[in-house]
Amino acid sequence: MTDDAYPAPPTVSPQAQKWLEFRSPATQYPDSSDTEAWIDLVNQSNEFIAQQFLGHELPVSIDTVMIDNVTVFVARPDGLDEDPDELVYLNLHGGGLLMGGGGACRAMTAMAALSSNQVTWGVDYRMPPVDPYPAALDDVIAVYRHLLGTRDPRRIIVGGGSAGGNLAAALILRAKDEGLPLPAALILNTPEIDLTEAGDTFTILDGVDNVLSSLAVVNDLYADGADLTDPYLSPIFGDLSGFPPTFLQSGTRDLFLSNTVRMHRKLLAAGVEAELHVFEAMPHGGFGGQSPEDEDHAASQRAFIAKHTR
Repeated sequence: MTDDAYPAPPTVSPQAQKWLEFRSPATQYPDSSDTEAWIDLVNQSNEFIAQQFLGHELPVSIDTVMIDNVTVFVARPDGLDEDPDELVYLNLHGGGLLMGGGGACRAMTAMAALSSNQVTWGVDYRMPPVDPYPAALDDVIAVYRHLLGTRDPRRIIVGGGSAGGNLAAALILRAKDEGLPLPAALILNTPEIDLTEAGDTFTILDGVDNVLSSLAVVNDLYADGADLTDPYLSPIFGDLSGFPPTFLQSGTRDLFLSNTVRMHRKLLAAGVEAELHVFEAMPHGGFGGQSPEDEDHAASQRAFIAKHTR
């Protein structure tokens, strides 16, 4: 369906304009007690995501390993030689803290490896309706601990997009609380770091973002009765002092723009080095990965990683 209410501006690339012509169909969420219906929704979504990203051959090899009963996909871009001191990007997938597992996680890990041009570990963390909070955070911290046993923390980057940004920031908070060394840098791409959805753009950009709408129903399912202002659920409410250098990205049509700019200001107030990249007319998650703007974003992220891992 074309989006005539919010036409694509001439200030973005043709590829971006094309992406803005379409609108994701509204998701009909089941009743909170209908576990089977939630599982069906998740399975259908994961199949769509996997096909979207891996409908063609990608120049990346992917291995599957088990770490403390957590499935991890290890993706290596073709031509990237193995090195005992190589940098590892611990990438946490998006999907609203509900979707993006299994084959979808494998696909998104491959894409993250290609975008970053780094060996990338993608954590297939547990999610509701079967495994609500804190299962996902338990999984990602277990994998991070394992990485710390094999690598200097200065050779680890932690990051994620959307829901993955939530878990990446929550991982840093929990690592601080547990006295673990922190990674060299943190990547937060359009992060879902406030599950209360209190920011300005949740109102102003509702309907403007052609990819994303409110996830309030899913946030409640994920939290399973826990307070949404708990920093492990909404990291923006946490103590951000001591965070590693942080890269943040959003767009002027992104429903999570408020999340991102608020997190950026709070990081700066805590004395953390933080870069904010906001792209013209970009909705949640970018322009499908095939536009000059997406390439600009990836290049900026690679430059940030290189700066902090020399």
